[in-house]
Amino acid sequence: MRMSSGLSKSVATPTKRRVPQQDRGERRVAEVLEAASAVIAEVGYEAATMTAIAERAGASIGAVYQYFPNKEAIVRALRHQYADEIEAVWSPLAALDSHITVTELVDRIFNVMVDFMDRRPAYIPLLSAPRTYTRDPAARHRLRALFAALFRERQPALTAEAALRIANVTVQVVKGMNPLYADASTEERREIVREFKLVLLGYLTSRLQ
Repeated sequence: MRMSSGLSKSVATPTKRRVPQQDRGERRVAEVLEAASAVIAEVGYEAATMTAIAERAGASIGAVYQYFPNKEAIVRALRHQYADEIEAVWSPLAALDSHITVTELVDRIFNVMVDFMDRRPAYIPLLSAPRTYTRDPAARHRLRALFAALFRERQPALTAEAALRIANVTVQVVKGMNPLYADASTEERREIVREFKLVLLGYLTSRLQ
């Protein structure tokens, strides 16, 4: 059976693959968030504007508003992103040898956090931004459960409740460093980290040994 010339031409001529609209949208959102983090890191939360963020992203202000109705929405998205990243960088701690010293464990915990703040300089200015949402309780629990499992592996006599309590205190100690770290000079930040390591070291030594 002979094929029509129109169909033959259609089969013989490859069509260029179209990038799905969703993929383009996700890429644009990522570009806006990356631009926002750069602007906020440079000028702070209060001085950052939607116009400056759009310019840094190479997008029109209308395109930015298409994804984020205001600066608060961008901040909310960045905070979600950073919370997920912090969880990801702390997750490898669960694979640590249970025989490492408490000092080594504390060093790892704070070093991971400090490295994250160095790589994400917008994290510190965002600490002063108004918080207009509550993080998903399940996400918050995952991080604490990670620490609780780590502590129980090191000290099997701990009950699940006690391990989770210690994990909660540990996370709060680390978070307690952030405001002081944010306001300090580069030199003073090193001293602040050292002081908070001493605080957590004393606490975990008494609870895990």
